[in-house]
Amino acid sequence: MLCTFAAFTENILIFVPIKPFFTMRLPKSIVSCLIAWQFCSILATAQSFKKLPETNIPRAEVEMQMRFLAADEMQGRRTGEQSNLVAARFIAEQFRMLGVKTAAGQADYLQPVPLMMQKSAKEGIIIANNDTLHLGKEFVILGGNALTTKADLVYLNYGLTDDYKTDVKGKIVVAQVGTPTAQSPREIFTASTEKRKIAAEKGAVALIELFNAQVPWNFASRYFGGEQLSVDNGDNNTLPLIWVNGQQKKNVELLKTGATSATLHTTGREKVSVMSCNVVGVVEGTDPVLKNEYVVLTAHFDHIGTGKKGGGTYSAADSIFNGARDNAFGTVAILTAAKALALKPAKRSILVVAVTGEEVGLLGSRYYAEHPLVPLNQCVFNLNSDGAGYSDVSIASVIGLDRTNCKPEIETACKVFGLNVFADPAPEQGLFDRSDNVSFAAKGIPAPTFTPGFKSFNEEITKHYHQVSDNPTTLDFGYLLKFCQSFAHAARLIANKPVKPYWTPGDKYEPAAKALYGGK
Repeated sequence: MLCTFAAFTENILIFVPIKPFFTMRLPKSIVSCLIAWQFCSILATAQSFKKLPETNIPRAEVEMQMRFLAADEMQGRRTGEQSNLVAARFIAEQFRMLGVKTAAGQADYLQPVPLMMQKSAKEGIIIANNDTLHLGKEFVILGGNALTTKADLVYLNYGLTDDYKTDVKGKIVVAQVGTPTAQSPREIFTASTEKRKIAAEKGAVALIELFNAQVPWNFASRYFGGEQLSVDNGDNNTLPLIWVNGQQKKNVELLKTGATSATLHTTGREKVSVMSCNVVGVVEGTDPVLKNEYVVLTAHFDHIGTGKKGGGTYSAADSIFNGARDNAFGTVAILTAAKALALKPAKRSILVVAVTGEEVGLLGSRYYAEHPLVPLNQCVFNLNSDGAGYSDVSIASVIGLDRTNCKPEIETACKVFGLNVFADPAPEQGLFDRSDNVSFAAKGIPAPTFTPGFKSFNEEITKHYHQVSDNPTTLDFGYLLKFCQSFAHAARLIANKPVKPYWTPGDKYEPAAKALYGGK
């Protein structure tokens, strides 16, 4: 028979097989001493694990943080609104209370993120031949000043630099939306912004793109035509940028080949400066060498606000999109990790970044990646926490689990708190590139997302995702605690990992990592 004792150490869950001593020809006194020694050793490691701060987080603490961040009084924490700044201040003062330090050279935990708000266009029509296209129906204005003009139309494939084979000065450029490789709505929007710069430099008076992406036109026009936030990068481009519904064949035929000129009228989109902020804290590591490497913990604390701005169904009785699951859940997880690691630091340093603006285009994490407070080549891993909700309280779901060498640490951390790990739920959703982790991954930093337990976007997820029902009263707080403890312990194990984290060979972000870390 083979007996087994289970022991928890700071770095891994160990199952220790003990060979029956009655088969060994040793004096009984020695056998008894060996058994006692091994048992005491196992007991000591178990007790050592129990002394780790993450094992002693009170449920009341995570519940308090959740109930505050997702309270009705927080009005949905929409980026650009006062409630978002209140959430940032709450997180900053939690850092202060926990003993988390500010980043080097920073007087406060708050990293200002300058944003620009674009109001919706009030009026707009396009007349070509005998057809009239209407704002909000056949087309949407993404940016630009007021303009009324009649000009020639020039179709230029995708409207990239190499497509300009003719003079477009004083003309309206027509092009396909995005690029041959741009897939997601955000990638397409980024491409449009770049192509707008090219068109302006070439002297065009407007850029019209035929929107034929695999996204419903109603969604694209509502989302991109509504009030929009972007990072204020000083771009003063006034050229009108327009998406026409290219999913309707008649619109494509009209603007691509059917008409040689068009009359365009737009009132443009008013711009207003808005200030938001990320919240950044540091826990210094204990190892003289490894403390110069940082494990970055991220979660977005913003949500989508109230009423019409929230974009979902609401009523007079409840118009607040509280965002408990998305993403007070992740925010509480990084607060838990900040506490645990501040009380007992790991070998590597920990950089905790609560980011703003995820719901409006990953703005906070993108800004941080471009304006880091710790050099990015010292940041060896990003463990992000975000999610749409949970439908299985027996698991944590990890998006990108197999894409780095930190899978064992993540699985171990979950198991010791009674959770299994499910890798890459809902692959058809492309979730890896839809949260703040991608801002770090694009720079080369290995960056999976640790999310509440689900395997697919089923009814239990969609019932609360971006809905007014996503409030604290609908949560399982016992599960919230396990989730936060598992996240904190995973961060500790990765920060103590002897081998530097890296991407799985062949990952699409591996070339960026080689560039960031000098080929190491």
